[in-house]
Amino acid sequence: MFKFFSQERKTASGRHTLLIVILVIVCATVLTLLLPADIESYGAASLIPAIFLIVYIFATQRIIEALTLASLLGFIMVSRPVTVGEGSWIGNIFMSFSDGILGVMMSEDIAWLIIVCGLMGSLIALIEKSGGAYAFGQWISKKAKTKKASLMWTWVLGVVIFIDDYLNSLTVGSCMTKLTDQHRVPREFLSYIVDSTAAPLCVIIPISTWAVFCSRILETNGWAPAGEGLMYFIKTIPFNFYGWIAAICVPLVILGIVPIFGPMKKAFKRVEEGGPLAPPDSDKIDIRAGKDDIIYENPRMINLFAPIAVLVGGTIILDFDMQMGVLLTMAFVFVFYLVQGVMTPEEFTDVALEGLKNMIMPLLLMVLAFLFADVNNQIHFTLYVIETATKFVTPQLMPLVVFIALAITEFITGTNWGMYIIALPIVIPLAQSIGCDVTLAVSAVLSAGVFGSHICFYSDATVITSAATGCNNFNHAVTQAPFGIMCAGVSALLFLGAGLIVN
Repeated sequence: MFKFFSQERKTASGRHTLLIVILVIVCATVLTLLLPADIESYGAASLIPAIFLIVYIFATQRIIEALTLASLLGFIMVSRPVTVGEGSWIGNIFMSFSDGILGVMMSEDIAWLIIVCGLMGSLIALIEKSGGAYAFGQWISKKAKTKKASLMWTWVLGVVIFIDDYLNSLTVGSCMTKLTDQHRVPREFLSYIVDSTAAPLCVIIPISTWAVFCSRILETNGWAPAGEGLMYFIKTIPFNFYGWIAAICVPLVILGIVPIFGPMKKAFKRVEEGGPLAPPDSDKIDIRAGKDDIIYENPRMINLFAPIAVLVGGTIILDFDMQMGVLLTMAFVFVFYLVQGVMTPEEFTDVALEGLKNMIMPLLLMVLAFLFADVNNQIHFTLYVIETATKFVTPQLMPLVVFIALAITEFITGTNWGMYIIALPIVIPLAQSIGCDVTLAVSAVLSAGVFGSHICFYSDATVITSAATGCNNFNHAVTQAPFGIMCAGVSALLFLGAGLIVN
């Protein structure tokens, strides 16, 4: 099967693709005839769409097709053959697929993503147009005169902008790309640094959008008393091993203490041999594509840092509401740039729309990822993995088992916050019932979510980072994965040790 799918990558033939679609539909149709009538009884069969997705992605490197076909396969399983008089099976498939897309597009999460990410794309385009990012790049290039210095500055900037992973990735990626390009740094390595100082940091800092969201989830599930969610979240910070290790690993890799290995080493070799900085097809997702030849009349760093300050300050003041923070910042830059005469109202609108258009590809990937996660929920994929993994777990092993099981689940589904909503209501009462330390169990869930966000090919973090740094998200994920897996391995050992000591 892998060889058959890999042929699709080589030929890119419409007929070959059509053959694959037909094959998926036929196989799924046969499969549904063997499934039990009750979806909740699918058991191991719920793994099939996920397995297909991973195989197809690695074989073809075409993530949009992979997500679409895997989702279709799942919806065929949801719409198993019906008895006479209950309607058409084909009609049910189309209805389920249509309802799934409609449900995802109407969900609050996707609406939030479209507003926040879309306007962040507009904001970055406006900052680029104002010359703010260019001025910062010119200033920092005088400070960072070596490759290592430029990379360390990238890491430091990522640590400073800790309020939200989207803000972090988009700001740091778009600001530092030109500088690291000057030092011939592969875009894959820049993407790794940016991604590793986004979500991993947000989950270990109590003043972040992640902290606020997780605090509310902990209150909702009854572990934290009302109004004390943040205090309980703070308890998990010392045990959020993956967040700590992934963030600390970055400077160690930059300084050469941890060697560069795996696919990342091949990326460096490509650049050293005179090859392109970015892997193939990166221009499709690059929000800065075609903007390297712009000449700025009077670039000023204040045009970069004033909007960032308003965005960070506004988000914090407005109850850590990133959407309100972005809207406030857009209003601010409109006034701020027009007063300076940096652009006219017409130019402001054109640039904002151009920035919004640049985010269409990342947003499409995230919509498809949510659709795939939605159908996985319908066939009880996550529940099956959790229940199977924890069936014979002991208090001492529970943190390790939860981390590994949910890390794998999150790698496949790519919806970190969505996974928290599903997993915590199961993990918290289970930990309480078997006498496992709840703080440690919750920390394992949070760490697994960060790992998935960090490593998944189509997670929001991976896509946003790829868009900001101009690196194909498949190559970004593949080159980053060995470092993430290494950090996950160390984290697993720490969860095992902590489980044995604390419990």
